[in-house]
Amino acid sequence: MTDALAGRLANLTTAAARARFLRARPDLLQPAAVDDLYGRVVRFARIDVRQANHLALAARWIADRLDDDGSRAQSLRAEGHVRFMRGEYGRALRRYDAAGRLFQQAGREVDLARTLNGSIQSLISLGRYAEAHAAARKARILFERHGVVLGLARLDTNVGNIFLRQDRFDKALPLYERAYEQFVRMGEPQDVAAALINIALCCINLNDFDRALTTYREARTYCERHGLALLVVQADYNIAYLYYLRGEYTHALDHYRAAREHSERIGDRYHSALCDLDGSEIHLELNLRREAADMADRARARFGELRMVYEEAKALTTLALATSHQGGVRRARTLFGRARRLFAHERNTPWRALVDYYEALVHYRGGEHNHARQLAARAKRMFARVSVPVRAASCELLLARLNLDAHRLQAAEHACRAVAAGAAAAQAPMLAYQARFLLGLVREARGDRAGALDEFTRARESVEELRSRLQVDGFRVAFLEDKQALYESLVLASIRQMGTSGDVEAAFGYIEQAKSRNLADLIAFRAASLSPRGGASREVTELRQNLNSLYRQLQLDESRPKGRSAGRERGLRQRIGAAEQRLSHALQEVRRTDEEFSTLQSGATFGVDEIRPSVGDDAMLLEYYQARGQIYVGMLGANVLDIMPLGPIAPVRNQLRLLQFQLSKFRLGPDFIRSVDVQLQAATQTHLRQLYDTLIAPIRDRLRAPHLVVVPHDVLHALPFHALFDGAHYLVDEFSVSYAPSASVYHLCRTKPRGSTAGALVLGVPDVLAPSIADEAESVAEALRDARLFLGTQATSEQLRRHGAASRFVHIAAHGVFRRDNPMFSSIRLGDGPISVYDLYELQL
Repeated sequence: MTDALAGRLANLTTAAARARFLRARPDLLQPAAVDDLYGRVVRFARIDVRQANHLALAARWIADRLDDDGSRAQSLRAEGHVRFMRGEYGRALRRYDAAGRLFQQAGREVDLARTLNGSIQSLISLGRYAEAHAAARKARILFERHGVVLGLARLDTNVGNIFLRQDRFDKALPLYERAYEQFVRMGEPQDVAAALINIALCCINLNDFDRALTTYREARTYCERHGLALLVVQADYNIAYLYYLRGEYTHALDHYRAAREHSERIGDRYHSALCDLDGSEIHLELNLRREAADMADRARARFGELRMVYEEAKALTTLALATSHQGGVRRARTLFGRARRLFAHERNTPWRALVDYYEALVHYRGGEHNHARQLAARAKRMFARVSVPVRAASCELLLARLNLDAHRLQAAEHACRAVAAGAAAAQAPMLAYQARFLLGLVREARGDRAGALDEFTRARESVEELRSRLQVDGFRVAFLEDKQALYESLVLASIRQMGTSGDVEAAFGYIEQAKSRNLADLIAFRAASLSPRGGASREVTELRQNLNSLYRQLQLDESRPKGRSAGRERGLRQRIGAAEQRLSHALQEVRRTDEEFSTLQSGATFGVDEIRPSVGDDAMLLEYYQARGQIYVGMLGANVLDIMPLGPIAPVRNQLRLLQFQLSKFRLGPDFIRSVDVQLQAATQTHLRQLYDTLIAPIRDRLRAPHLVVVPHDVLHALPFHALFDGAHYLVDEFSVSYAPSASVYHLCRTKPRGSTAGALVLGVPDVLAPSIADEAESVAEALRDARLFLGTQATSEQLRRHGAASRFVHIAAHGVFRRDNPMFSSIRLGDGPISVYDLYELQL
């Protein structure tokens, strides 16, 4: 059969059309045509499953007309291959089994061996590993008897796949390498490509990430060159997964998006669902819960269609987590129940325990402490049974928190001390931090202020150790995930102890650490993508990527239902320890060469004596901080260091909400504003006066410098401090005002080498809702010397990148989008699209 003829047959979508086509060509009614079509099915299936199916059905039509068992077996084998590629593994096996029986009856041993080999991947996908090994042994005997070298190489690949699915990567890799050598000499392109992808996957799991990425890229190039569309998708997916493991989330999401779109185009439902599943987990880690829920739901539906139980259960778990954070608590519990039943069906105890722990958290947050206690206790027992002590300890801490809330202080303290001792022995700073923090809360509940401060301080030391390790919490949603609670407790405990300048300095330092740590946590996911500026900085980036991969591998190992290797886990922990030490040393080195990069990577802060010279004699820094519902302000100047309480934050929230409501009325148009301008101004000034009375009036007599540097916190980031009103004057009438995210960041900015002292860049992006932006931008450009002006689609991020560093002033007039769910994704809309907070970091301005 010619390629042109086969191409026409592959495009016939109905049985009637295929029958007319074949009846018109009686020369195709022979066994050789069925054999030819089978070979084409194998090739087409890697490019377009639908066309491969049309060819398989044509082969079946010919075999039925011939009434030949050998041809019928070959056509059944072709249909089995198509069913497998569609993810219909049970149906695929039924066709393979039928084909095998016919080949055996006909005495065609090589074809029987090939059919057995072809059935192995479907058996693997259904978790029937013993049957897969049995089929492989029978096929190997037959291939060796007949000297079929290519068949043996393909069998090596499938046996390697069994070991791969069982996480026995050290056994799988040599089989793939041996097969690859044979394929290069005599195999078809898809065999070479599949071997390369499998070798790379083993390298990931054996922690050889550089070789993995190189091999994946080689595989992708090879597949593209040979027109293997499905294997291109597989390579794209695996490259995305590798970036995910290394913590390079931006690159991972880009690759997942492209791989999913490609999968949909060519009908590869399996990889499309995998892209959604991994993407949902990334979005959940980034607190983008709506996106996580949408992707997890798509993955759940698709894996359900494919009858892939383990993957469907994982998607249900992610969907439940995302849903619970969006307020859908009742639905989340239903989803957890479905996931639990599926994991029970798979006999996957670690994941059943995880589901129980996650649901316990949902009950705890909802105030249903009895249900939370039952689930946490059950999860603890299951984790202990499968020897995952770190996760069992996390369940113990949740139980301790429940005891603390019930005022069972002795039980809570006993559990926390046991976990703290175990964490020290296991070198697990995450657990140590959580246990010590809870111990501090227990001490606080007993009225032991000094003891509470001591435990909070020890918890902070564990957090500092985490900073050097940069390890993520394996649970992703731990009830102590927000370390701000620790710093709030430290600040309050220190303020209560305040009696000397040293105590004030310590409290101010904790406020600074809280803000700097929070900023570092917010940028942590993107840290692997931040542009290094030297050899040491580049080493930090590479070590981060390697550590992320090792952490994830360990977490995956701890979630396996069986077949876990104690030796492999021990080896992973040893590699993690060594990499953490190298990272700690690298951060120390980079601090000497690139202070800004190091500070943003590690959340480091500066002391009062370092910050004060940056503030100078003509300024005062006002650092606001909210702790447990109260507002405090730290004042730092040339001869001033003090912290004062300002009262509860609830009235401030309410006043700010009312102020924003008044300001929102400007959107109603100039005619409305003119009709109510007096009332609007009076109401606005009233709210500004009330905010002034809370935030400025108590410290007004101490503001003796002409410039104020305001460091807001919490909702105060949305407050225009310069507009606060004392009844006669606005704050900006008496002081110049600037803002900073923290005193340490302000110090970094003040001590950076001075850039350009001339020129200006003005960008304006007007639209229907804000047409005056163009007028604003033009007016600013006229007022600034040597200004470059770009409007509309010309006001791009590339112009900002190209001219920003050489400009003394940068003025951007454009719409901004604030992401309340994830502030670091907030963005400014330029002429070529949004530019986010992360993008701004990488600009040299």
